[in-house]
Amino acid sequence: MLKKIFQNLILFFLASNSFASVDKNPLAFDDTPLHSQLILPDWFKLSFLDLKDSLEEANASGRGLIIYFERKNCAYCKAQLEINWGTADIVDYTKKHFDVIAIDVKGQKIVTDFNGDTYNEHDYAVKMKTDFTPSFLFFDRNGHSSLKLHGYRPPYQFRAALEFVADDHYHKESLASYMARAEKAMSFGQEELNDNEIFEAKQKITNLDRSHKPDNKPLAVFFEHPKCHACDILHADPMNETEIINQLMKMRVVQIDTTLNDTVITPSGEKTTNKIWAEKLSLSFAPTIIFFDNHGHQIFRIESVVKFNRLKNVLQFILEDGYKSYPTFQLWREKSYERR
Repeated sequence: MLKKIFQNLILFFLASNSFASVDKNPLAFDDTPLHSQLILPDWFKLSFLDLKDSLEEANASGRGLIIYFERKNCAYCKAQLEINWGTADIVDYTKKHFDVIAIDVKGQKIVTDFNGDTYNEHDYAVKMKTDFTPSFLFFDRNGHSSLKLHGYRPPYQFRAALEFVADDHYHKESLASYMARAEKAMSFGQEELNDNEIFEAKQKITNLDRSHKPDNKPLAVFFEHPKCHACDILHADPMNETEIINQLMKMRVVQIDTTLNDTVITPSGEKTTNKIWAEKLSLSFAPTIIFFDNHGHQIFRIESVVKFNRLKNVLQFILEDGYKSYPTFQLWREKSYERR
């Protein structure tokens, strides 16, 4: 069964994406905020944003529910709508298995949550800790909350996430293990990790322990693996920008190859291996960037496609200690623009 699923994913990926030209590459887009407002697909479910009613209506029709958090000028949302939900196969699969309702993270419409409490869209997005747009809350056809996905994923990964919920795989395994097989089936790109002068030199034992002696800089750990196209794009694009390099120079920056059994001492002081640490962190996308504070506590992660503007803003969020004052990156970003 699983073998057939991943064979279908490969066929779908090859049929729907060509990397011969940039305009067809699902990872090649400018993430500058849009000047025009995005328009949602007409097949999205019209809703009064009573989430319990919306879920019951979807379940009564044998479908699950996706709550789609969006922003009208979000370039990543545009990629989601034009690339993922612009592909007939993904649209058909989504419509067959899910109703989709949209919540604007800056909107003012009233949302009634599953407990009957009311918020405007903006405040509900903050309550649900929506750091990035797009984000997705998945509920299965039996009404069970089954997955939260942060940020834009390329088509084969988004289709795999839909199948992970629709086919009840989340009952049997984690998204990380499910995606690992999809990633392995689809892997292509450079045979070795991308090098960058900002990364600390490799050591026999990577010691990131901050539990006994705090560091004076935040820590950014890049979890990558060979034959990772998204990793190649990250290094060819934002990681080549002077502004990004200058921000990273104010941090301790380490690259971890998640395929290796090299010894690593984690920021919390645990001695383990690259591979086991990545598994414990339940990483479902490469590259993933995880940030740790001076004492080794995990404070933020980027586990989706990230381009120049979003990476620049996240790094500033970390360097300014924005996570200490704001419950979400999205709210910090909103307030930072208001201060300018």
